Amino acid sequence: MIKRVISEFRLYICNNIISNIPSHIIRLHFYKKVMKFEIGHKSTIFMGCKFDAARGLSIGDNSVIQGDCRIDTRGGIIIGNNVSISNSTILLTVDHDVTSPHFSTRAKQMVIEDYVWIGTRAMVLLVSKVAIGSVIAAGSVVTKNVEEYKVVAGIPARAIKNRSNCLSYSIDYVRLFH
Repeated sequence: MIKRVISEFRLYICNNIISNIPSHIIRLHFYKKVMKFEIGHKSTIFMGCKFDAARGLSIGDNSVIQGDCRIDTRGGIIIGNNVSISNSTILLTVDHDVTSPHFSTRAKQMVIEDYVWIGTRAMVLLVSKVAIGSVIAAGSVVTKNVEEYKVVAGIPARAIKNRSNCLSYSIDYVRLFH
């Protein structure tokens, strides 16, 4: 019981106090040391992001999670290098099986590979892989894996075009007060 109270209190502190501190240095220190997230070089998490569990998050280098995102780390999320996750995005790794008479939960690790761009207010629901170079358009709801260098959009998201497979940019989007 005490262990659960401590765990819930850590999440409360993370989601209601730390996430609102206007210094990415302080937030990243807390996320790494207390939440046990692995966060790469020049990667950042903007203010207002909420997490469902400690541990379970690994972010590569030069990646950004912009403000007010919900990141469900219970199933585990691996984010690659040079990934941009826009404001108010929701990444879910756990849901309920609607066909189960016991309302059973299902969990799946999510891998977001290098050079992925996820647009504002997109939702990625219990998906195993968002492949290298893909783009998820703003407001889309992703219910299936996204293939390499595909641009997907809509509800549910479907491929609408291809993206160049010669990507070589480096995201450097650290802001002083975000």
